[in-house]
Amino acid sequence: MGRAILPPLKIGRVEIWPPVTLAPMAGATDSVLRVLCKRQSARLVCTELTSSHGLYHQNPKSYRFLEWTDEEHPISAQIFGAEPDIMAEAARVVAAAGADIIDINMGCWVPKVAKTGAGASMLKDPALAARVMRAVVNASAVPVTIKTRMGWDGCTGCATELARIAEACGVAAVTIHGRFARQGFTGRADWRPIAEVKEAVAIPVIGNGDACLPEDVARMFRETGCDAVMIGRAALGNPWIFRQVLHYLTTGMHLPEPTLLARVEMARQHACMLGRQECGPEAGPEARLPGSARSQLVHYLKGMPGAAGAREQLVRLNTLGEALAVLERLRQSCESAAARGARELVELAAD
Repeated sequence: MGRAILPPLKIGRVEIWPPVTLAPMAGATDSVLRVLCKRQSARLVCTELTSSHGLYHQNPKSYRFLEWTDEEHPISAQIFGAEPDIMAEAARVVAAAGADIIDINMGCWVPKVAKTGAGASMLKDPALAARVMRAVVNASAVPVTIKTRMGWDGCTGCATELARIAEACGVAAVTIHGRFARQGFTGRADWRPIAEVKEAVAIPVIGNGDACLPEDVARMFRETGCDAVMIGRAALGNPWIFRQVLHYLTTGMHLPEPTLLARVEMARQHACMLGRQECGPEAGPEARLPGSARSQLVHYLKGMPGAAGAREQLVRLNTLGEALAVLERLRQSCESAAARGARELVELAAD
């Protein structure tokens, strides 16, 4: 499956190849993770979901979500809300900040979002969804996309209906997560609605949900006919997934998994970048890390010797120095394990 078979994803004037993107994830897809994934061949990344009310009222915390580097372009910025006028103003703010694409969240099932009528609740109110989409499209100087789920609960809401409305409103692409909103992240994603949406609309369709391995991505393309695949939780602690997917799609072969030491080094780099993001380029060991660092760094530890103890320490860390100390001890554990393995191989060969 090479480039001639897998065309680029085109969203307005933005062209993305390979057509594999990083999903917006609250508490995870900050600038640091986006940069690390970009460096591993993610061609389109997206911000965390950002409150339209926060942008409208110029909340500094909301404005922080609109901070990115030149390296991250093209970048999509995701906003949520249920009031057309406020969403339109938020779209103007996001476009003025330099986003290449604006994404409307119509899939978040978390109560504090959904109970306001925003996020996945839009699936239950197509008329309101249409007013929001039309307002954002009319206000935006850049292409507008939506991200939604295949329905609210299996009885209410339908991704195909919402996608048709989106196309009529001038939305440039739709992303479908193959779960109902009521499911959260439980159960297995159902990719059939992605294929149904692809059949129903002419605009690009991006598939999402349980694309965890390069083979999964290839199968989603094959089974749904989607124009791109969005990777979410599989990228946490594993920015290499994008390089692995690209290699598999273009050669049909697997790249070697990163070594334990490579994973520790990436975690160390991630921590240092978070420190600089919070405290500036001269951040030292005393630099305080954001609370999200605790959950982000532990994703790198899966299967490592000493991971349990390191995880307990990382979830309590506050500073860059504390994180680096934990990771240095973990690096030494990995080196010792590698040395033991090498000695055992030599002994086996001697026997």
